[in-house]
Amino acid sequence: MKESFGSFIKKLRIESGLTLTQLAAKLDLDSANLSKIENGKREFDEKRLVLLSDTFNINIDELKKEFFGDFIAKKIYNSNCSEEILLVAEEKVKYLRAVNSKQINLDL
Repeated sequence: MKESFGSFIKKLRIESGLTLTQLAAKLDLDSANLSKIENGKREFDEKRLVLLSDTFNINIDELKKEFFGDFIAKKIYNSNCSEEILLVAEEKVKYLRAVNSKQINLDL
């Protein structure tokens, strides 16, 4: 079972030997908010993904997979939707990419 994004951050912090205060400073957060994020009581702000990536030298695309995977899973769980919604979402992403690709080609 995959961990929450907050637990993922906590694991990275501990493995790196950083204190809560040290990591919070690197992410421009106060330690109370970082603690809430790590314990699932507050959501991590997407705009800090680059800081997190730089701090732990993690590929930003891999970090986005963890972040958005957690975000989408929580939305599906909290809305009591079936996992089939992921298939619908995947089709919608393909559609959006195709539409954007056509739009870009038209602009050229």
